Amino acid sequence: MSKIIRRRPRRLRQSPAMRGLVSETRLHQSDLILPMFVADGIDEPREITSMPGVYQHTIDSLLSEVERAAEAGVRCVDLFGVPRPEDKDATGSAGLDPEGILNRGLAAVRERFGDDVVLIADTCLDEFTDHGHCGVLTVDRLGREVVDNDATLDLYRAMAVEQARSGAHVVSPSGMMDGQVAEIRAALDEDGAEDVAIMAYSAKFASAFFGPFREAVGSSLKGDRRAYQQDPANAREAALEVNLDVEEGADFVMVKPALPYLDVLRDTAANSPVPVAAYQVSGEYAMIKAAGERGWIDAERVMAEAVLSIKRAGADQILTYAAIDLAKEL
Repeated sequence: MSKIIRRRPRRLRQSPAMRGLVSETRLHQSDLILPMFVADGIDEPREITSMPGVYQHTIDSLLSEVERAAEAGVRCVDLFGVPRPEDKDATGSAGLDPEGILNRGLAAVRERFGDDVVLIADTCLDEFTDHGHCGVLTVDRLGREVVDNDATLDLYRAMAVEQARSGAHVVSPSGMMDGQVAEIRAALDEDGAEDVAIMAYSAKFASAFFGPFREAVGSSLKGDRRAYQQDPANAREAALEVNLDVEEGADFVMVKPALPYLDVLRDTAANSPVPVAAYQVSGEYAMIKAAGERGWIDAERVMAEAVLSIKRAGADQILTYAAIDLAKEL
């Protein structure tokens, strides 16, 4: 004989159809953004060993992969450039060059896909500098070598303008320089690119989860970026950074990484007047793939659950290297 239990939540879990009917969070292909790498000096796609299934692309293979993403329903890509080592210098000039690999990649994607795919450009110098930092270096009044915030802003202005001219719908400053959004917005508007949006890396933490990305872009970094990226201990500071970027004209704000900072993401989503993106970074992706390869977890289910949790925490857009596979499942 059944006990009299007035409220039985299990009633709404008893079949896939019932669970779908009452699902509180729904992930859609249009939520997903695929980060991609286009590399100079290679003749064929090159797999990134620490990120199984992710490649440095040639221009041709980049276009094929963007097409594959679009066919799966992923209609937004975020492009990073990987220059040849000999093209790196102290100011990252290859990132500003109209004929640099990133701008050539942007132009090729825009020419092929027009407005059918939203094209985001990474607006940062770290891939292009021979020291691997996100801006130009100087020596401060105490004799320390540091990134020169204000001198770097001038380069970001030029970089964003060139990316817009190359076809980017969105530029995405990720260097965490103070004032970067305002400077880029002004530069774009002065160049007649009022229609180009800014996705600001507003709460970007100095995270150990970025490790595999360093291989992906051939980073030359020695040391760390803790003097300009956020301290992982600080949540209120993240709110300050987000608010500043919104005031300066950001069209999107971002939390990066995603999964270790769901509390920050939830707070940001609750308070932001603009769309909120979150980046499932290379380390998050690589850990799931590696554990799956060892048979310790069902990698496909864990990846889907991780991305769903990012959506549940409030992300409007999710950058993930698993975007195509997830979109196919959806």
